[in-house]
This record gives sequence, C-alpha cells and structure tokens, in this order.
Amino acid sequence: MKQHPNITVVGSNMVDLLSYLERFPQRGETVFGRGFAQGFGGKGANQAIMSAILGAKVSMVTCVGDDIFGPKWFEEFEKNSVNTSFVKTIPGNYSGVAAIWVEPSSDNRIVLGAGANENVSPELVDEAFDQLPRPDAIISQLEIPQPTILRGFQRAKTVGATTILNPGPAAPVLKEILDLTDWLIPNETEFALIANEMAGIDPANLHQAVRQFGDYTGVNLVVTLGENGALLYMAGSGQEVLAMPAPIVNAKDTTGAGDAFCGAFSYGIAAGLEPIKAIELANLLASDSVTRSGTQISYARNERLSELLEQVLEKQE
Repeated sequence: MKQHPNITVVGSNMVDLLSYLERFPQRGETVFGRGFAQGFGGKGANQAIMSAILGAKVSMVTCVGDDIFGPKWFEEFEKNSVNTSFVKTIPGNYSGVAAIWVEPSSDNRIVLGAGANENVSPELVDEAFDQLPRPDAIISQLEIPQPTILRGFQRAKTVGATTILNPGPAAPVLKEILDLTDWLIPNETEFALIANEMAGIDPANLHQAVRQFGDYTGVNLVVTLGENGALLYMAGSGQEVLAMPAPIVNAKDTTGAGDAFCGAFSYGIAAGLEPIKAIELANLLASDSVTRSGTQISYARNERLSELLEQVLEKQE
C-alpha cells in the first residue's frame, strides 16, 4: 500500500451557506431557520481535502473569485496540506457558493452558484500537468465545464494515472469522457439519470441496470446509496453486482458525505487498495461524517481518523 499517493483534483470549490430548518418551505413561503453555519465545500474541494486528510499528496486545480472568499480558500487548502499552485484567482468574478437547506431528518437540498468555477479551463489543466508530479489518480466532478474534465483525463492517460469521475450534479456525461474513465461514482439519483439518458437503461431494477451500464460503457461502477452503502461492479468481469452495506450511525447532517466517500475511495485506489477495501474505507468515513454538522469540518481527523483507519487495516490483515 502506497501511503502517500499523488492525487490531482480538477474540480470545484464552493462556500457553503447552511440553513438548518424544521421543514423545507413551500412555494412562496418564508420559514424561520433553527440554525445557520458557513463553511468550505464544493465537490472538488471536499474530495481533495478528504484525500489529503488520509495522507495523499493532493494538488487542486480550480478557480476562485476576487471576493472576500477567494483568499480564504488559499488558507483553507494550505491548512489541509493541499497544493494551491494551480488555484487561480479570477478578477471580477465571485467564488462558487452553495446554499444548503438541511431538515431534522438530515436530508438536504442544495442550490449552486458556480461563479469562478466556470473558468477552470483545459489550458489550466495543461499548465498543471506540465509542472506537477505525475499523479497516481485524477478526480473530477460535474461542477466545472466538461471540456476541462476531458482534457484532464486525456492528460492522465498519457502518464498512466487512474481516472475517477463523480458525475454530480446529475447530468449526461460526454461520451469522450466516459471512454477515458476508469471509475464512475454516481449516487443512485445521478446513476438513474445517466443510465436512462445515455444508454436508455431503465434503472428500476438497480442491480441489473448497474451491470448493463457498466458493460455498455466499459466503466467500473461504484453507486453510492447513502445509509445503505454502495454497489460495486467491475465492467466486463462477468461477476454479480456486489452490495456493500454502510455502518449504522445516528445521522445529523448528510451534507458532504458523498464527497467524503469519493475522496476516501479515490485515496484507497491511488494507494493500491483492492476496490472492496477502498469501498470499506469510504463507507466508514462517509458514515462517520454524517454524525457531525457541516461539510469538510465533519470529516474525521486526528484520533478519530486513526480509530477508523485501524478498523479497515485490521480487516485487511
């Protein structure tokens, strides 16, 4: 196992504005919140920081605005040992923002303002790959332009890096990207949309649909199911879809849990873990994160992280 793999995240960053509600408002209705929090988020940044917490050498390729949040992002990445050499400030633009509503059940709804993330370009990717150490894995999400993701995966393939795509928010993915994707990690909703719109596959029978889509695209699939864990399918293997349950916990806030899963799984794959072990690690860290409020601040660190890692390593032995 490689304890400190190199991971490049070509992805997004968002400032999370979390409102904790008794219930979501109806159309035209105003409700009082029961609490508010502000933090750092965005799928790319969340996954980068989760990977870095686990010990990966992570470089972030993204853009921030020249607003009050931009400089704070540099501080936040550096505090979490994420390389900011290719975090670019875009003059006259705002940093990405995510307005998040959370119910007592821990369910959430999110509205994104992409802001400077729309400026994450293929040219920035080329600059990064020309200067950064060779990555063991590259991770992307759909909060940045797809041509940029494509360029990142093209460059990754030239150096033998594993390509990992988290297709959220849900949208059809360019075929050229899927052709270069080693691992696709959608949640159940994202998978249903992609399978139906890209391959005409009915997602009603989830296990069957996962196998059909994996064989159709040639992409290895991990479909996350929230509290029910995840499904694993190795494309073209002829094996059955494997259901991997998550630990049972008392959920407080599910925001960022999917990113904790993706970041931990990506770390595991880059470090050389078998896919099943990487999912065990990801399930454990994602489940633990929902027991605390917030996004990146909910991720296990220090003694708690050591306790969780020991559980996976003991199983490995």
